Amino acid sequence: MSDDPSRNESSDDSRDQRHKARMERKKAVVDQAIARADRDQGVLLVLTGNGKGKSSSAFGMLARALGHGMQVGVVQFIKGSFSTGEEAFFRRFPEVRYHVMGEGFTWETQDRERDVQAAAAAWDKARELLADPEVSLVVLDELNIALKYQYVDLDELLAALRNRPAMQHVVVTGRGAPQALIDAADTVTEMQVVKHAFKDGIRAQKGVEL
Repeated sequence: MSDDPSRNESSDDSRDQRHKARMERKKAVVDQAIARADRDQGVLLVLTGNGKGKSSSAFGMLARALGHGMQVGVVQFIKGSFSTGEEAFFRRFPEVRYHVMGEGFTWETQDRERDVQAAAAAWDKARELLADPEVSLVVLDELNIALKYQYVDLDELLAALRNRPAMQHVVVTGRGAPQALIDAADTVTEMQVVKHAFKDGIRAQKGVEL
């Protein structure tokens, strides 16, 4: 480091000028992208992949929608054999229609016919929400699992998504999203595992997984 204060100040000024120039260029690119986004519509979001956080992200959007005074709906296709913190929290709000329709994961029930019946009942609730223009955001939690096991008909789902109210947003979660659903979606995020506490023998923790 130089002992000459004027030289250090000059170096700082040069660095600040380069930073300012980079940010000006970046702002121009971002402003152009924002200008191209010139319409409003309901969006279909698919959260998939083997990593943690798919349902957590969906419930974060649910909280955001409530903050804007929206009516929202949730259908949980698989989870249901135990109470979760998000269910306990969101049931407090009259703006939330919350349906826990699953009986647990398929390896827990070990009864395909029971799983099919539970998924059919869940799909009936989902169709009601997808047809209701008063519902601004619909979360279909773990629906991808039901699609994978063919408990819910993919073509019927895609038709319901196409015909939903124009400004209704839908979030579909679960690993193994089918390609046709990915193709139909506006936004797709695939979550990957880097590390997971369960692999180290740590049970699912309240407030984190439950």
